[in-house]
Amino acid sequence: MGGFRYIRDIFGNFVRIIQSVTIFDVLDIILLTVLIYALINLMRETRAMQLLKGIFLLLLVFILVKSFDLKVMGYLIDNFLQVGMIALVIVFQPELRRILEKVGRAKVSTFGGASDKNDSARDKAIFGIAEACSRLHDSKTGALIVIERETRLGDIIEKETTSVINAECEPELFCNLFYNKAPLHDGAVIIRNFRIYAAGCFLPNTQKDQYLSTELGSRHRAAVGMSENSDALVIVVSEETGNISVALDGQLSRDQTRESLITIMRKYMPGAESARKKKARAKAK
Repeated sequence: MGGFRYIRDIFGNFVRIIQSVTIFDVLDIILLTVLIYALINLMRETRAMQLLKGIFLLLLVFILVKSFDLKVMGYLIDNFLQVGMIALVIVFQPELRRILEKVGRAKVSTFGGASDKNDSARDKAIFGIAEACSRLHDSKTGALIVIERETRLGDIIEKETTSVINAECEPELFCNLFYNKAPLHDGAVIIRNFRIYAAGCFLPNTQKDQYLSTELGSRHRAAVGMSENSDALVIVVSEETGNISVALDGQLSRDQTRESLITIMRKYMPGAESARKKKARAKAK
C-alpha cells in the first residue's frame, strides 16, 4: 500500500509540473536547445570542443566536491570559477568571433531582384572561374581564389603585399596570375562584385590545423582558415595533383570537377537567391 501511494505521489507531482508549463516555458526550452545545438556545430572539430569536454569534467568534479563537502578542493574550485568566465572568453575568442560574425551576416531581404546586367556579370564570372580552374587543373598549377560574399574582406585586401587589379574574370588572366614564375602566384585572388578585384593576398591560418589531412598543403589550410573567418567561398587548385577543392564555413570539399564547381558557385555566389527567384518567375510564365 505504501509503495502504491509513493508511485501515486510521483505521478501527481509530474502531472502538476506538466500543468504548470506555459507556452513561454516551451519556447524557452526550444530556444535553449537550438542555442546549444548551434554552439556544438560551431565548435565541432575545433580545439574548442576538447576544451568544452574539459569544462564538463571540471563541473562534474565540482559537483562531487560539493556533495562530499571537501573543503580544500572546494576552496580551490570556487576561486578558479571566479576567474573562469574571463578565461573562457580569452580561450574561446576565435569561436565567439565566428558566432558574432554569423549573427552579423544574417541576410536581410531587399526589394527587387538582381538586374540583367548583374546576372550577366555573375554568369560570366562563374564560367570564367570554372574554365580557369579547369585549365589550372590540367597544367597542375596551384591556385587560390576567394569569392567575397556578405563579409567584406577589406582587411585582407589592404595589406602591403596585395595588388588591386579590378579586371573581368577572364581565364587567361587567372592563368597568368597563378603562373609559377609570376610575382603574385603565391597569394590568393579575391573576387568582388564578379570581378578580379585583388591578387597577391595572404589569408589567415586555420584554427583546426591538427584535424586536416597531412596531404593538404598551405593553400588548402589557408582556404579553410579564410572560410572559418568569413562567409567567403574559397576555391583551391592543388599544385601537386591538380585537384580542385572548395572551402565553405570551415569545411573542405575535395575532388571537384568543372561542372560541380559551376553548380557550387551558382548556389553560393552573391545574387544566387535573386537568380533562383528570377528563374522561378520565368518558369511560372
